[in-house]
Amino acid sequence: MFERMNPHKTAPELQKPMFALTKHISEHIDPVLFELVKLRASMINGCGHCVDIHSNDALEAGESTARLFGLNAWWEHPMFTDKERAALGLTDAATRFGEHGVPDDVFDAARAHFDDRELTYLVAGIGLINMWNRFGVTFQVTPPSALAHAG
Repeated sequence: MFERMNPHKTAPELQKPMFALTKHISEHIDPVLFELVKLRASMINGCGHCVDIHSNDALEAGESTARLFGLNAWWEHPMFTDKERAALGLTDAATRFGEHGVPDDVFDAARAHFDDRELTYLVAGIGLINMWNRFGVTFQVTPPSALAHAG
């Protein structure tokens, strides 16, 4: 895979508010949970660039490799809390909108663990990482680890 173009270089003025919004959302969501959400959405979307970034960011935030590996089967992995499962279920549903959007049971599970403000920020975070993924996948942005190994 070769990078088609790098949106950070071609439109830095667009990237700046996106980074600012990411930072703002991160101030309202538990940082480890936010990394899990960003990583899970990036896995679903097949964004190698974002998977690389958010797996490393999660490790730096104190996340374990066992939980990161278990993220692909979070619904049956015993190391995730009910709150994390609710957030990850919402991430899956809001990333893979079906014909009828986010099912009531998924939304209700998230609402049981997050107040309205937290839930609003969580959905904003899910939406924003999906936007970042659209850049990474469409432009085939090279993952930072691949750049480091290219040498």
